[in-house]
Amino acid sequence: MAEGDERVGAFWRELGLPGLIDVHTHFMPERVMAKVQAYFDAAGPLVGREWPIAYRMEGDARLAVLRGFGVRAFTSMIYPHKPGMARWLNGWAAGFAARTPDCLRTATFFPEDGAADYVAAEIDGGARVFKAHVQVGGYDPGDALLDPVWGALADAGTPVVIHCGSGPVPGTHTGPGPIGRLLARHPGLRLVIAHLGMPEYTDFLDLAERHPDVHLDTTMAFTDFAEHDAPFPREARGRLRDLGDRVLFGSDFPNIPYGYAHALEALTRLELGDSWLRGVCYGNGARLFGI
Repeated sequence: MAEGDERVGAFWRELGLPGLIDVHTHFMPERVMAKVQAYFDAAGPLVGREWPIAYRMEGDARLAVLRGFGVRAFTSMIYPHKPGMARWLNGWAAGFAARTPDCLRTATFFPEDGAADYVAAEIDGGARVFKAHVQVGGYDPGDALLDPVWGALADAGTPVVIHCGSGPVPGTHTGPGPIGRLLARHPGLRLVIAHLGMPEYTDFLDLAERHPDVHLDTTMAFTDFAEHDAPFPREARGRLRDLGDRVLFGSDFPNIPYGYAHALEALTRLELGDSWLRGVCYGNGARLFGI
């Protein structure tokens, strides 16, 4: 457990909410989670700094903590870093969602032969959200192998949470440029820009303002940890308020270097109002996912 955990319930109750919807949580096969956490522990090159994991526990315990916070719906963000991995992760995530009814069935993909087929099968099978990780995967979202994937996702209206900003360290294909080109080709994509596109916040706000199906998740943004290296520009808060119906709460639980309450209280510090907070922490996610 982490500092402030007892304050989470009070946060959403004071807003008059039935709980929280967290669009950016990680549940994955235990051996994969162990490797991910070891990478954070070693402050690997895609992490860039010390990263003490606040919620280091086994799968059932993670679920109990998240449910204890009052999270009513969440995701199992999975992501491959090489060919041949996505299909296996999708199978695991489908099974996890089947036995975990409050988890939105999550799927993923990689630019590889067969991606279009297994993504279509996941959509048909009931996947409600996909995860794409441009930084870890090291691929161009405009790769020709992904063109039918994006087309299918746009046609289905299935949200895709995509880590495409250049934080915590830049990748070959991170930043707003590749995503802008992707949206020019598939303007109907329902992208959820993870971490508000950190640190290229204003560039991704531009994209959201131009594309009405683009959403943003708050994962790690505004926390003391993120503000140290990638502060959100104060002058852009008004734009964030105006996009309030397309901003979604995300936490990155369990691999966060601070308590869950801090991520919520960091949103309160923006002083964008209770109505904005209610939408971000529950209403917008409920509408996007039909909860």
